[in-house]
Amino acid sequence: MTETFKFKLLATDGKARRGEVSMPRGTIRTPAFMPVGTAGTVKAMYLDQVRDLGADIILGNTYHLMLRPGAERVARLGGLPELIRWQYPILTDSGGFQVMSLSGLRKLDEQGVTFKSHIDGAIHHMSPERSIEIQGLLGSDIQMQLDECVALPASPKEIERAMEMSLRWAERCKVAFGDQPGKAMFGIVQGGDIPQLRVRSAEALSGLGLKGYAIGGLAVGEPQEVMLDMIDTTMPHLPTEKPRYLMGVGTPDDMLKSVARGIDMFDCVMPTRSGRHGLAFTRRGRINLRNARHAEDMRPLDEESNCPAARDYSRAYLHHLVRANESLGGMLLTWNNLAYYQDLMAGIRKAIEEGRFADFMAETQEGWARGDIAAL
Repeated sequence: MTETFKFKLLATDGKARRGEVSMPRGTIRTPAFMPVGTAGTVKAMYLDQVRDLGADIILGNTYHLMLRPGAERVARLGGLPELIRWQYPILTDSGGFQVMSLSGLRKLDEQGVTFKSHIDGAIHHMSPERSIEIQGLLGSDIQMQLDECVALPASPKEIERAMEMSLRWAERCKVAFGDQPGKAMFGIVQGGDIPQLRVRSAEALSGLGLKGYAIGGLAVGEPQEVMLDMIDTTMPHLPTEKPRYLMGVGTPDDMLKSVARGIDMFDCVMPTRSGRHGLAFTRRGRINLRNARHAEDMRPLDEESNCPAARDYSRAYLHHLVRANESLGGMLLTWNNLAYYQDLMAGIRKAIEEGRFADFMAETQEGWARGDIAAL
């Protein structure tokens, strides 16, 4: 740990990077997966469990937290670290993605976004300055600039307009953030699926001298190949000495292929949301516990897993819990999924250190391709 925000590269293997982000409240081992704690909770999990699985950092959602319980209230209660009992790094998104998804409930202009709360219909205004203020009140360690995320497909004109707006907002966010020792603000590269716009965005943001950079506006409906092409296009134009964060991604395969292209940080609701809907991620690929084949199968999800949810509970019981809509089913499968994601990241880090990332990636993909054990 350190009193300032620092990123250090420890090893590389091809374009894959093994590093550490050091800051006052902890060290983030990269590549890192950040469990999503949307409203101050990683759904269906105790945060002690999340930490024990290997998470160095979690993500909080500015939009949801500003609406409930409210940023000023969170600040009065000691900030998120005190309120949720997580004394380690927290990254907050800017709220932009959620606001943009409201479409009919919001109005966008140069000053920011005016929107109606999905909870009670109250009117709120989110400017770049207000987004940074809210994130400061929440007490997060890494704060994201306010940006405009356009769902793909979209017209080139619309993508360019949103990208240019996001650049102007990044400059305002940098001013609003000021100098906060030990904390960081990340810029967000936009540009949709248009390579020239991605390059322009990355180069302009790099010129701002921020402490980290994210690639946004992907995993929003485009094929995986497009996402990977945009990463390939963007990476040469981002500083190598700064952490690189791919927002909202993704599947284990997405993460493996993105690490191979130099990404350091990820977040996604997929492991938690999938767990609540009966889907397990394992070294044998995805397993749908709703399927009848599991109804009388007393074997565990994965007898080799270190996670009790995968190792100690039978598929028959998990199937019953999921089909009966029992809360415990979602809790156990979320536990399994986050354990798998963190184990995957630990394996990636070790493989990069040993110079065998390509072999690790191939072995992992082969395990998924072989599929689940045969039904009884």
